Amino acid sequence: MSTAGPVTIESAALWFPDDEVKVSGLPELADLPIAQREHALSLGIDTVRTGEGYSEVDLAHAAAVEALRKSSVDATQVDALLLVQGRVPQYLLASEATRLQRKLGASRAFTTTVGDLGCVSISAAFALAAALLRGDPQCHNVLVVAAAKSPTRSRYRTPMTLLGDGAAAVVVTTSGTGLYEILDQMVLSDGRYSDLFRIDYQDVRAADWVEECADEPTYSFRLAVESRKRFTEINAEILTRNGLERDAVGVFLMQNLSVGAFAFWGEALDVTIDPICRENLARFGHLGSVDIALNLERAASAQAPGEHTLIMNSSPVAAWSTALLRRLTDAHLGGK
Repeated sequence: MSTAGPVTIESAALWFPDDEVKVSGLPELADLPIAQREHALSLGIDTVRTGEGYSEVDLAHAAAVEALRKSSVDATQVDALLLVQGRVPQYLLASEATRLQRKLGASRAFTTTVGDLGCVSISAAFALAAALLRGDPQCHNVLVVAAAKSPTRSRYRTPMTLLGDGAAAVVVTTSGTGLYEILDQMVLSDGRYSDLFRIDYQDVRAADWVEECADEPTYSFRLAVESRKRFTEINAEILTRNGLERDAVGVFLMQNLSVGAFAFWGEALDVTIDPICRENLARFGHLGSVDIALNLERAASAQAPGEHTLIMNSSPVAAWSTALLRRLTDAHLGGK
């Protein structure tokens, strides 16, 4: 039986490639139909970082090194390393997680990937991290790392968003200090939408890979209605089982897709999505699982100790997660 204390996000670090491009200058826009080009320019995304020459493990490594530095944890002291599965691995059959383990020097860490749930994969990683810390008395820290890199030549994902490159790493512990205490979390999924978004890669040259939405009406209407119902239910359940009213939540965060998505969710759930999400969207575009860590790290500096944060995370595959966090007093802020 573990005697672990509260599970906390002790530090979070971000890393982005230096190359920044304006969305309006992306060459691919010229190849899009007019309606899609206008949609891409109306998402509320001004710039994205591009990691040409970097693998996802390279990006993940840079963020992980910074997160460990913030927590004053040597790589050899990492008890568990959870790599959030990327959009496209560098190789089939090979191990991205153990490649990162070796680059870091996290030689004694229990190491694995967590993925297959799109943007919600990082929420699943937090759930596994909390379970390890609460259930294994030998596990004192978990390093969760996520990287995002556009898997195709086109960064525009119709009809949803536009992709940037970057990475985030989070040290989760039972130290009782850091940015946030993770109070509760739920993760749900529904296999009816498992291949709604996909890339057909077998018998297709990598240069010809295309992200496809198999059924746009299903995504835009049926899944939107389903997601509204899911978030309404799990948000209420999370708050009820923690004895909180919705007014007790000071900050609502979610992943960064578009200004239209923020407006939709704000109205559908009768909440105000924190402006930091819109700012990060404009600067970095959509970063998949990295979005949640980015928004948490950047929101922390403006939050008062004890303030509650509700994070809503969803994926078109489809999965949903809501997490309830409480701001702590011992912050380790920063990041490139």
